[in-house]
Parts: sequence; C-alpha cells; structure tokens
Amino acid sequence: MAVELKTDEDFKEAISNNDKVVVKYFADWCGSCRLFAPKFRRLSEDDRFENITFLDVNAEKSPDARKLAGVTNLPFFATFKNGEFLSGQATSKEEAVIELINEL
Repeated sequence: MAVELKTDEDFKEAISNNDKVVVKYFADWCGSCRLFAPKFRRLSEDDRFENITFLDVNAEKSPDARKLAGVTNLPFFATFKNGEFLSGQATSKEEAVIELINEL
C-alpha cells in the first residue's frame, strides 16, 4: 500500500475510516525526515503490514493533526487505532517504527 499525504482537512477522516494507522510527521527542512521517507514507503509495502494504513503529514502545515499526536520532534511517528491515538515517538530508527507498528 502506498503512503498517503494528508493535511488537517482530511486527517481526521483518514484515521477514523481506517482501523489501524501509522503516521509519519515531517517537515520540508528536516533532513532525517527525508532520509526516512524511502524506509517508510518500504514498510508500507511490507506484507506484514498489509492491513495498516500509512500516512505522511507535514507537521508545519497541519497543526491540528500534529496536536492530536503530541508531536515533540521530527521525524515523529504515531499510531492510531479506530480513530484514537495509541502511541507516538520521535525517532529516525526503523526498528523503533516497526515496534510501534507491531503494537497495533
């Protein structure tokens, strides 16, 4: 499944309409965010996570979506289940993101 880019306008709908969601919060100026983008895309295509929706959110352009997850640093990854925030973590380590996804 591809990574979908969401904004404040469609973020709540996206997390409500999908049972399991993982979100990568990024900013255009964030080098670590850019470096993690191909890893996040690869995870979204991994068969282990086929029932999970992967979203990208620009944290600077979507303050409401950022507040829902309590974003503290970038890149920041958050999981949502049935529209509710589950957990989040600022990291650039793929293993940490996989752990978050596995908690879903």
